[in-house]
Amino acid sequence: MKAVILLSGGLDSTACMAVAKSKNYDLYPISFNYQQRHSIELSSAKKVAKFYGVKKHLIIDTNMNSIGGSALTDKNIDVPDRDPDGTDVPVTYVPARNLIFLSYALGYAEVLGAAYVYIGVNAVDYSGYPDCRPEFIEKFQDLADYATKATAAEHKKIEIVAPLQNLSKKDIVLLGTKLGAPFALTRSCYNGGEKACGHCDSCKLRLRGFAEAGLKDPIEYME
Repeated sequence: MKAVILLSGGLDSTACMAVAKSKNYDLYPISFNYQQRHSIELSSAKKVAKFYGVKKHLIIDTNMNSIGGSALTDKNIDVPDRDPDGTDVPVTYVPARNLIFLSYALGYAEVLGAAYVYIGVNAVDYSGYPDCRPEFIEKFQDLADYATKATAAEHKKIEIVAPLQNLSKKDIVLLGTKLGAPFALTRSCYNGGEKACGHCDSCKLRLRGFAEAGLKDPIEYME
């Protein structure tokens, strides 16, 4: 059985990959060079894909920088130091990113004849992005059921799987560790340095998850 995995190179997507691997699926990771402000996560995605010995790691080139509106695609917008428990949608939100990425992944799954698309979205310890909510995944599943020849004409359902959806960052760290996820290869920092900044939203959530799990984050941070 084949599964397409949205692999960013971060903590959550790598844990998601580990979950799919535990199901004994053939893994087909898909990553995106969307002109993000740094390439460290994409480099990490390549390392994670190599770790799992996948048959093919598809990397899509697209330009979300031309849309702008996010600190992750517009270098004129600073990445803020922010309370990760804030309720506002932060400036690091990339407009419609998961909608676009899932659409690519759905088409890829149809071509491969894959039954599953895995995405590591989370709605517990996350940055408040609207495209990480369970409602979004449910609506995309509804759309997917009508969007392709495989689903509409051939009645082959492609299931959108979000196994981390209701887990805390602590639980994601524990699950990934149990499944042997190579967290030392991952990067989550929005600033994208060789060493993680430790101050951005993503770093704070990651560090808190490891601390609550009673484990040491295996990557390096700036002093």
